Parts: sequence; C-alpha cells; structure tokens
Amino acid sequence: MAQVPAVPKLTRARHLLRTTLMGQLDPTPDMVASERAALALRAQGVQQNMAQQVTFLVPMVGPDQVGDWDAVTARLRTTLDRFMAQDSSSWRAAVCCQARPDLPDDPRITYLPFTDPTPGNDKWRKLRVLCEALPGLVDAPGFAMSFDADDLLRQGTVREMLKRQAKGGYLVQSGYVMDVSTGDIGLADARSLSAPMRKPFWKLCGSCAALYHEPSVPESTAFLAEMTQHEHRMFPYLATLAGQTLQPLSRPSVLYMLNHGENFGARRGRVGYKTRFVLRYRIDDPDTLTGIRSGFGL
Repeated sequence: MAQVPAVPKLTRARHLLRTTLMGQLDPTPDMVASERAALALRAQGVQQNMAQQVTFLVPMVGPDQVGDWDAVTARLRTTLDRFMAQDSSSWRAAVCCQARPDLPDDPRITYLPFTDPTPGNDKWRKLRVLCEALPGLVDAPGFAMSFDADDLLRQGTVREMLKRQAKGGYLVQSGYVMDVSTGDIGLADARSLSAPMRKPFWKLCGSCAALYHEPSVPESTAFLAEMTQHEHRMFPYLATLAGQTLQPLSRPSVLYMLNHGENFGARRGRVGYKTRFVLRYRIDDPDTLTGIRSGFGL
C-alpha cells in the first residue's frame, strides 16, 4: 500500500469552510478516508481530559531495505536515548519493524512485529499497525506522535506537552535540520521578513505532530490511523477538520538528520532540496549552536 495522495489545497479549504464555519459534519462524496475519519471524530465531541503521557509511534525500516542495519539500529538507539533522557518520565514508545532491533531495557519501550510481506515502501503500513495498537499500549488519555527512527527530541519537550495540556495537541512549527555529512544545522520555522522563503518544520519532517488521543474512543484511534497514511503536510489540516487544531510548541523541539546514509527520503530522491535548505538557513552563531547541541544531546 502506497502513501495516500494529499488532498488538493482548494478542496481542503472548501471542506474546512463547510465544517468549521457552517457546522456541517456529514462527509461529501469526494472526501477520502482520512477526512471521513476526521469528521467522525469531530462528531463525537470528545471532551479532552488530562493527558497523562506522550506516546511516540516509531516505524522502522526493515533490514532487507537498508545497506547497513547496524548503523540504522544505532540511530534508532540514539532516538530512544533522547526519549529516555527527557526530564519527564511520562512517555511511551513503540517501534514497528520486520526484525526486532536491539532495544534498551526500558518498560516504556515496546516492539511491535510487522509481518506484512507486500513488497514496496511499508512505512505507512507500519504506521497503521502502530496507531491501531494504541488502545493496547496506553490505557489513559495522552498525546500520540509519529516519530521517525532517526530524528531527535529536544530535552524538556514531553514536560512542556503535559504541562501545557494544549487542546487538540501540538505542532512542531520550529525545528532544526542537520546535514550529518557536514555538521551544518539549519532552522526551519515560519516565514519572516528576513526569511520570506523559509518553511516551517512540519513541512519538512514527519516527526511534527502530537495529537490528543483518547484510547476509550474508537474514532480517536481510527482517525490517527488514517491521518498517518498521508504526508506530514496534511497533518495540520486533518487535525483541524477533526476539531483538534494543533498549537505550536514554544521552541524548536525536533532535530531532523539528513545525509546519514540511510535516509528514507534519499531512497525516493528527495533529500537534495533539504540539503540546500540547510545551507540557506544555516546557523553560524557559536552560542546558539552550543545550546542546540546541549538540548539534543549531540
């Protein structure tokens, strides 16, 4: 199963107008499965309770699809280490892959086997497995976030999510992109007068949205399973359609690493423009770089 194509922007605008301004919750014939799931969740009118944990859903590429499995598992370990280093222990992580990687001995980390033999890119099928497993992984309300196995979470991010209790969830608007081959780090953020062509982080990386999830509500799980079948640029739209408008985190909270040899995007020939992005918005201030390296354990 391939990634589900994005809904055209004009169609998205029409559906949001119809739903958010006119209050019409019945799906239209042209809506895709994710939009229908969003409206089904919105119709439930779920009361957001106190989120008690953040659950990271990590789809991992299989050993038969990479050139250096040891390097891939080492990067996963670094990703998991950043979760374990958080100053709040209220998080969970689930890793889905064909082969069980060497995981830390931590009860908060779960391995989910992936047995679908269908050839081709399986990232989105793994995300569906992870999302559909959520009610068995957690038994209390929380935030759920798909997270790539080679990205890094900034210290303090779990604590911020649970302290703020943002209605709907969070969006990583500001984050960093690192070219591992050079060590350069660029800032992804909203456009500004000084950077009119810059892109927000959620347009560049899939580790960008943490949505409120209520495990006792089937529509909440079903929506996440359908939302994650799309590219990450669709996440804010679908969350809003579901009545879960996402709030930006207070600071750059995720670091996306490029050109480390096994990037998913590289297998699709889509890393080049991100490399140029890093060069264009490279951070050169030594104090800023020191703070970034400290926050992400680099």
